Amino acid sequence: MSARRRYWLMKSEPDTFSIDDLERVRTEPWNGVRNYQARNFMRDGMQVGDGVLFYHSNTDVPGIVGTATVASKAYPDETQFDPKSDYYDAKSSREEPRWFLVDVAFERKFKRTITLDELKQHAGKLGEDFALIRRGNRLSVLPVSAAQWKYLLSLE
Repeated sequence: MSARRRYWLMKSEPDTFSIDDLERVRTEPWNGVRNYQARNFMRDGMQVGDGVLFYHSNTDVPGIVGTATVASKAYPDETQFDPKSDYYDAKSSREEPRWFLVDVAFERKFKRTITLDELKQHAGKLGEDFALIRRGNRLSVLPVSAAQWKYLLSLE
């Protein structure tokens, strides 16, 4: 893995955890991810200081609402061990955890939401590898290139 800064888009349902919640608490463990590819992005790809686009999903107007930074290296997601948690995984153990997370720190809230519809209108400039607007992609953690990051910030 290279030491250069990487960029990511992380989705959250605002009824569960919003950009306002992150602004209030400042730093939060990004728990509950139960997709292996998204887990691998956090466990193997993310480094402290990487940029995060905070995306509100499953809402009337989905879109990018702010930025954050990766604030920790990946570590085991404690919710996998808690039988009372919605994210409990009976096949996971402390000796061999299956699920990892990173802490995410608030950076800033955008003046406006960059909506999914608007993102689709910019598909040509974002390129085919911009996974968010690719059909069938439902991952909650997605890589973003440096050029895409810069372009997306310019849309605000």
